[in-house]
Amino acid sequence: NSYGAAGYIKNITIDKETGEIITPQKELQFDDEKLKEEEALDGYYAIITSEYKENDDRIIDIYRGLWRIEESFRVTKSDLEARPVFVSKEEHIHAHFLTCFISLVIARIIEVKLKYKYSVGKLLESLSKAECSHMKQNYYLFDYYDEVLEDLGDLFDIDFSKQIRSQGEIKKILAKTKKS
Repeated sequence: NSYGAAGYIKNITIDKETGEIITPQKELQFDDEKLKEEEALDGYYAIITSEYKENDDRIIDIYRGLWRIEESFRVTKSDLEARPVFVSKEEHIHAHFLTCFISLVIARIIEVKLKYKYSVGKLLESLSKAECSHMKQNYYLFDYYDEVLEDLGDLFDIDFSKQIRSQGEIKKILAKTKKS
């Protein structure tokens, strides 16, 4: 069996041990029949499973869940920067991964509460841009606001649209979030 483009070539022989193409003895030809067979299945997924006692809908749900797990690994590695780890003590490494895992769980909960309107990556991107700069005395300027922050504000009852806040206002918001 040939994989990739080689699967559509007639008169090709592949060494089963090395995977290399053996010099063809005949003229190579494109396999139109194989292409037509596979085109008939475009857009369909074939699922092979050992869970023969489950009904079809349950199998589909299980495999949809696997997609979410794979995406969680991607989010953990890229968006949450789980790797590389710049700590060397074992307990620090455990703490780092625990922090990443808890962050992923919180992000997933928010994603569900917002009915999957935004990906975890988009949520984290907006939250990372939501910074403030000290202006003078006890006042801070929040210079970023978008639709994601608006929806998060509605969810958590926080007005992210306000650009200037006093240190006292910020402390009240933080205290309120700790109580909820």
